[in-house]
Amino acid sequence: MYFEKAGPHNTDMALQTAFDEAARRGIGHVVVASTWGETGVKAARLAKSSGVSLTVVTHNTGFKTPGVQEFTPEARQEAESLGARIFTGPMPTRTLGRAIKNKTGYSPEDIACAAWRMMGEGTKVCVEIASMACDAGLVPPGDIIAVAGTGKGADTVLLLSAAPSNETFGIKIREVIAKPMDW
Repeated sequence: MYFEKAGPHNTDMALQTAFDEAARRGIGHVVVASTWGETGVKAARLAKSSGVSLTVVTHNTGFKTPGVQEFTPEARQEAESLGARIFTGPMPTRTLGRAIKNKTGYSPEDIACAAWRMMGEGTKVCVEIASMACDAGLVPPGDIIAVAGTGKGADTVLLLSAAPSNETFGIKIREVIAKPMDW
């Protein structure tokens, strides 16, 4: 499935597609990116009746402003009450590499991110959140469905094999289930 344009207007369809495909394929884990919590709560509502384990991955605290967590406490409470697990932690592509880039203007992580972005911002984020959830032990290595978006909301759904961040290039994007044609 391809969306004509990237953006949050695709969120409901992307999430429904992710859970439908997880059920159809017998995949037990869906990982969803959510910055402020709205997409995470929507996913948790769908997951509750699906029988699929949901992990919602947020930005690390201090992502934009030191000491500030963007994912709202209200969204966290609602998503967790629906059975979702929330992971807040650093992105493997943004930690030491970002500090190096801030000093030198370059980091090897930027090259990997640029390559993933050739298929869209959502593709890059799907790879990151799959790795983060695997690092945290919230999903096992192997096939999962990852959902992310471009800016806000969700517009990309990938079937991929999750792997921890120290094996990032072992992650395989098995199938593009949904993504925008333009971003």
